[in-house]
Amino acid sequence: MEKVSELAVEMGTKKLFGMMFMLLLLVALASHGGVVEGRICESKSHRFKGVCLSDHNCGLVCRNEGFLDGWCRGFRHRCFCTRNC
Repeated sequence: MEKVSELAVEMGTKKLFGMMFMLLLLVALASHGGVVEGRICESKSHRFKGVCLSDHNCGLVCRNEGFLDGWCRGFRHRCFCTRNC
């Protein structure tokens, strides 16, 4: 009878470790995967004139050019537009 109870405890322990391993595997996969983001491409605005001092204005011009958004960049403060590659 003692052998049977030891066997039951051993099987329960194996199941517990198996379930913990599966849970750990699921957590690892969930944190590694997720939403895949596309690359962002950048291009100097063709219509923005002058020195770029406002990201908001740059973004408006870029959206009118068909881009997603835009912002001021660089030493010369130029307007760069962004889109998905």
